[in-house]
Amino acid sequence: MKLANDTLSRLPASIAGPSYDRAALSPGIVHIGCGNFHRAHQAVYLDDLFALGEGHDWAIVGAGVRAGDARMRDLLATQDWMSSVIELSPGARRARVIGAMTGFAEVAPGNAALIAAMSDPAIRIVSLTVTEGGYFIDPTTGTFSPDHPDIRKDAANPGAPDTVFGAIAAALARRRVAGVAPFTVMCCDNVPHNGGVTRDAVTGLAELHDPVLAAWITAEVAFPNSMVDRITPATGPHERAIVAELGLDDGAPVTCEPFRQWVMEDIFPAGRPALENVGVTFTGQVDRFEMMKIRILNGGHAIIAYPAGLLGIEFVHEAMAEPLVRDFLDRVLSDEVLPVVPPVPGQDLTAYKDMIVTRFSNPEVADTVRRLCFDGSNRQPKFIVPTLRDALVGGRRAEGLILLSALWCRYCHGETDGGEAIAANDPNWDDLQRRARAARTDPGAWLGMKMVYGDLAGNSVLAEGFADALDRVWRDGSAAAIRQYLSR
Repeated sequence: MKLANDTLSRLPASIAGPSYDRAALSPGIVHIGCGNFHRAHQAVYLDDLFALGEGHDWAIVGAGVRAGDARMRDLLATQDWMSSVIELSPGARRARVIGAMTGFAEVAPGNAALIAAMSDPAIRIVSLTVTEGGYFIDPTTGTFSPDHPDIRKDAANPGAPDTVFGAIAAALARRRVAGVAPFTVMCCDNVPHNGGVTRDAVTGLAELHDPVLAAWITAEVAFPNSMVDRITPATGPHERAIVAELGLDDGAPVTCEPFRQWVMEDIFPAGRPALENVGVTFTGQVDRFEMMKIRILNGGHAIIAYPAGLLGIEFVHEAMAEPLVRDFLDRVLSDEVLPVVPPVPGQDLTAYKDMIVTRFSNPEVADTVRRLCFDGSNRQPKFIVPTLRDALVGGRRAEGLILLSALWCRYCHGETDGGEAIAANDPNWDDLQRRARAARTDPGAWLGMKMVYGDLAGNSVLAEGFADALDRVWRDGSAAAIRQYLSR
């Protein structure tokens, strides 16, 4: 059965539909980047709130700035902006149709429709998920890069920008001129201090062409920090088969684990939906939750990714069923990561680590090792290197984290331990592969990546440990190198 408004009353018994009147919703949020994570996370929380009979003036207008966003818009338009979300537990599935989105701005160069949508006084929040690598961060400084060609292009043509941050600045400029209160900008990407990073991108771009606007944004616009969490695999034939088995024709189904978490600063001058009523945590200590999640969960993903990738394992739950990978994860997290994670209000870090291990082991999610290995050049400096830095500076044990760097280097060489080719799996793959091959005889060629290791390249403990670990990985194989680490 095709998913659409006029078929909601005839959904298969195994799929729950919206329990509220979608026609009574009105938009209050423009969300930019309507991929799987958004539709399994923010949209689900709002769907839950609407089901309580609350917040019906906070519906979502979808938006995007990339070609893929235009394809998503076209697809969702055929489904009246709805999609299904299937929560996968071991041996069980829970499916529902999410109806929180009521429209989707046209996606086109210059972003005229998006800017118009954000300029609407009814819109009080603009949220975004544009991937961790989409914030124009200078890898050498870790701050916003005003010299990026896309940013310079927008600064020269602020009325028709192509980046998401140019569009946000343009809409805020319109609201300022019209005397309309600014919206809150709510980042939902997995980026440390994501509100501050987003603020720097918007104000940094505005500063290039209108310093007065930049100053007004700094003074008047809220950018709350948040931490978001839910494992959400990419949609492929496996996921489409699941929803088809349930009797629904959905071109954009999302599968995910049952667990979800959202922690935010409560800084919303223009108002917000009462998300605390559906499980969102509002706190002034988002940074503590954020560090816990980034270092343990995201770092944990990185810890299992490259050993599993080199061993030729396809799925994450299969990696967790391999004692070598599971023990490596547990040892590195327990001995090297948890000691440098500050206390988190109401959280037992060991219990959180154990929960992460359970979540990774869920066979129904079918998350892929290749997805975890993707974009290491952007993820390692966020999820692994800060922990490595803290461990080295504090004189703590870091052999496992150093071995992980060697395993990542070995992975980027381009073949598994079994000799199977590894297809390009990073936006910087060519450079990574060149460095990985040079590192066989010159380990410094790998550690010299400033965008990843920064000044750690000059750390003698790291340099010596990495050279030894990489030599063992190449000489004895990844599995043997991990066994030797675990035997210590």
